[in-house]
Amino acid sequence: MLKQLRASIVILLLLTAITGVAYPFAITVIAKTCFPRQAAGSLLANGAGSKLIGQPFDDPRYFWGRPSATVDAAGKPLPYNAAGSGGSNLSPTNPQQIDLVKSRVEALQKSEPGNTAAIPVDLVTASASGLDPHITPAAADYQVHRIAVARHLPEQAVRDLVRQHTESRQLGVLGEPRVNVLELNIAIDSLQASSNPS
Repeated sequence: MLKQLRASIVILLLLTAITGVAYPFAITVIAKTCFPRQAAGSLLANGAGSKLIGQPFDDPRYFWGRPSATVDAAGKPLPYNAAGSGGSNLSPTNPQQIDLVKSRVEALQKSEPGNTAAIPVDLVTASASGLDPHITPAAADYQVHRIAVARHLPEQAVRDLVRQHTESRQLGVLGEPRVNVLELNIAIDSLQASSNPS
């Protein structure tokens, strides 16, 4: 019995050292050496945030991202809460989901009453993670006029900026074209600063 107990303790300590110390240490060293930016959370150089996690924007001078369905520990809505990542799990026919989408559509229409274009679905529905930092090029195009007017910029200049920040499919086949909202908003600030120097 003592022999088996000793073997069990040795195995426990050995596996703890390998899986709890050596492996995490090796992976951390490899990540920081080979992929330093990604290992640090893909933070943008200006400290505005991570390229991988969306942020709430509601100022009409900025592009707005996908709605976020994340919540805090108490279950209250807390947009883009990485600690509470997850979708709402509401089906498209759920009355609560229908009401949410309707209220988002109304808010978009109210923000720009003259815009009669079809509202892209990603502007009124949350992603599965609730943290999506991207929107479709169509969702960015839908907002171009509002932003150009709010910032007193030529609409074509804003549209060109969207094109410059449109990421193509990975390896040419994976995913869909997308626009990182935070990077685009940083670029629109830079464009306005260069267009209206003080």
